[in-house]
Amino acid sequence: MKRLLALLLCLWAAAAAAGELSRADLEQRFLPPLHVGNKLSDVPVWPITSELEPEAGPIAWVFESIDLAPIPGFEGTPMNLLIALDRKGNFMDVVVLRQHEPVFLSGLGPAPLHEFVRQYAGKNLRQEINVASTYGDTRGGSGGKRVVLDGVAKATASVRIVNQTVLAAALEVARVKLGYADTRKKGPVARARADQYEALTFQQLLERGMIARLSLSNRQAEALFAGSDGAGVDADALAHPDDTFVDLYIAYVNAPTIGRALLGDAAYQRLQGKVDDGQQAYWIASAGRYPIVDENFVPGTQPPRLTLRQNGLPVEMRDLVFELAAPPPGAPRFNAARVFRVDGHAGLDPGRALELAITVTRAKGQILATLTHAEAKFDYAPPSALFEYPPTPLPEWLIAWKGRVPDLIVIGLALALLTAALARPRWISVDARRLALFRQAYLAYTLIFLGWYAQGQLSIVHLTGAAKALAAHQGLGSFLYDPVCLLVIAYTLVSFFVWGRGTFCGWLCPFGALQEFIGLIARRLKVPQLQLPARLAWALDRGRYVLLAALMIAAVTAPHTAERLVEVEPFKTAITTGFDRTWPYVAYCAGLLALGALYYKFFCRYLCPLGAAITLGGKLRRWKWLARRAECGQPCQTCRTRCHYGAIERSGAIRYDDCFQCLDCVGIYHDDQRCAPILLYRRKGKVVVPHAAPGPSAA
Repeated sequence: MKRLLALLLCLWAAAAAAGELSRADLEQRFLPPLHVGNKLSDVPVWPITSELEPEAGPIAWVFESIDLAPIPGFEGTPMNLLIALDRKGNFMDVVVLRQHEPVFLSGLGPAPLHEFVRQYAGKNLRQEINVASTYGDTRGGSGGKRVVLDGVAKATASVRIVNQTVLAAALEVARVKLGYADTRKKGPVARARADQYEALTFQQLLERGMIARLSLSNRQAEALFAGSDGAGVDADALAHPDDTFVDLYIAYVNAPTIGRALLGDAAYQRLQGKVDDGQQAYWIASAGRYPIVDENFVPGTQPPRLTLRQNGLPVEMRDLVFELAAPPPGAPRFNAARVFRVDGHAGLDPGRALELAITVTRAKGQILATLTHAEAKFDYAPPSALFEYPPTPLPEWLIAWKGRVPDLIVIGLALALLTAALARPRWISVDARRLALFRQAYLAYTLIFLGWYAQGQLSIVHLTGAAKALAAHQGLGSFLYDPVCLLVIAYTLVSFFVWGRGTFCGWLCPFGALQEFIGLIARRLKVPQLQLPARLAWALDRGRYVLLAALMIAAVTAPHTAERLVEVEPFKTAITTGFDRTWPYVAYCAGLLALGALYYKFFCRYLCPLGAAITLGGKLRRWKWLARRAECGQPCQTCRTRCHYGAIERSGAIRYDDCFQCLDCVGIYHDDQRCAPILLYRRKGKVVVPHAAPGPSAA
């Protein structure tokens, strides 16, 4: 049985992370003159070419996100998006192929998600793409490089995961197919400080390291070819060994101090119009016998003789076709000087050391000459004072937390208030009117603010989603995108050890609060309050655990079935979407609330699978914190008859698995006007001896 279950888990995990489209499927989406090539083996993408430009190679790449970034969604299953990226890093289109987000299945429906992903068209990977939040401003000020997509109300966590999926998958392709450098560990690159300027001469630039230089004599150039076919071929080098072979210079001209000195003020201003944000410009010049470019060099292309490297990796640079004025005073007489541009997506950091190499080629023989290549290289590291580093972009999940800071503060204060009330419940509960006002106010906060506004309703989907993610070895990172629920989950887990299951079910469940208000209104309207037969109540209560087990098993073995089964829980209808769903879901939820008007908190007590899971968690409780007297249940039955939850035995003992911590019994225990043993002993002139439960939270 264990082997069978393991096999099912492996099959499900593999299916959840596999693409679903074929080349034929894509050919129906990309019509002539576009042509879909075969899926590549090195990276799971389809190349798109154009019949109008067959020689141009792929003009775009199409791929499924699940093949490259299977990030678990809100309920644990990765969504699958079809992404088309052109060769410049622009998104052509993003289409939803498959998704299992509860809010987009039968809550809000899929339409808002399709509208959301359509916003990617025309955006570029070099832009900082974030999602706006209805709970806080995330737009910031990063100029034209930052793009903020409109989010979806009531689905903030889900659309942030969509954004992470799109960007993660697209960047994987861009690094392999578009030459994007892998800068994930390096953070943002340095930028030239516009406010840093000092008028310096050419010689001063050299002395301060703002210009780097490599000078080779003919003798040193000959040494590069020692022992090769190129040795002894250059007669001029042999005849004049001390003459200069190449005198090579490089300088970073984005920096005002360097750029204005080498180019002149007017040319430096023109350069600013030709270099986009994120692009780097380098002035490279040579003197001596061997120039940096030969007579066959084509302006606007890569220089064949030059190679720029950083961290051991080559960086593409192209001639900027920039007209240079006369060399600055004090500079040598150059045989070639050009400005080269490095695009931003190359990932070059101008603030870190880079290497410039010049390749020297010699030919031996007149017919079918043997070519020999040698390389001379040197490092260039401009002074750090010329640069500034922008702050490292925050991860998407942390942006979600920042956007919810005001809500988290309110929720944190509310949790602190609840902690104080449960830790020392005597003052709040001894006065029945005071307790009623406090409890109703707190439940109103839970329903309206925590539930309908902050979307903090915990759900069985959190458990089934966690099971799916763990079964697929994907971790629980998706929970970070929903800070409100994560905070409530953390508090609930801690409360298991202190007070048991009732802290969440009695105080922090928005649907539970709604049911309690329904019950209160029903009693005010004199609606008969009924009790289920004991055997039926017992069977339904045990049935919750059977339902919980079925949902958890289905989550890892039959996820599509689990998506339907979780609808037994009406939380999405009543809280997440505020009853904005199709009529079958609304009718089902209304029916449960109607039953709650007749049978107190019917769903919570008899059907809720999340409540069953929380009851199991409540067994971690370390002590019996509700104080009892020896007279409780023997003979006094006051608390038992007034407990709406039926959580008190005839013996007077509290069944913590059924207790919702309404604190009514705590108030009666301390009230000398309602506690029968106190009243009885007072008439006899005696004092009741309390038998408080041990523990720091004893009432």
